[in-house]
Amino acid sequence: MKHNDSPAQASMSAFFSLALLFAVIDRLTKLLAIRHLRGLDHSIVIVPDWLKLTYAENLGIAFGVRFLPPVGLLLLTLAISAGVIAFVWRSRNRSGMLVAAFSLILGGGIGNLIDRVVLGHVVDFIHFDLYQGILFGKPVMLWPIFNVADSCITVGACMLLLFHDRIFPSGGAGQ
Repeated sequence: MKHNDSPAQASMSAFFSLALLFAVIDRLTKLLAIRHLRGLDHSIVIVPDWLKLTYAENLGIAFGVRFLPPVGLLLLTLAISAGVIAFVWRSRNRSGMLVAAFSLILGGGIGNLIDRVVLGHVVDFIHFDLYQGILFGKPVMLWPIFNVADSCITVGACMLLLFHDRIFPSGGAGQ
């Protein structure tokens, strides 16, 4: 922090820096997945019967759900990212917990947004193989294949839920 920077400027700088860091980590891991996993006819097992790396291309959102066309998902991601930035910008509460949670959400959103713009789909590769089988006569996989951006968004959202009282003291979101 420069000597003449206000705490608000420093927290916004931290917010954008962390979001950029999370987006860069996501992008680098996806580039590694594309280079080393795409085209393999098998997964790379990290922990037997539990964790493996499996290349997948996701045209939808969580669990591959497609409720909008690709352009719609792109616009939705842009709108949510803009909303996150506007909220943090306008908020008087710049606690470390708030900055961290929303940085994770923004960084993850940007990571997946980059994929949608550059590739037309999102690259997923982290595969918790908790259960694969038949449920009610249909093949199911208990946990979807995901990526670092998805993890960032999930952790940020969980922080908002679990630490709501610390992030939003006195119940006010604009504090």
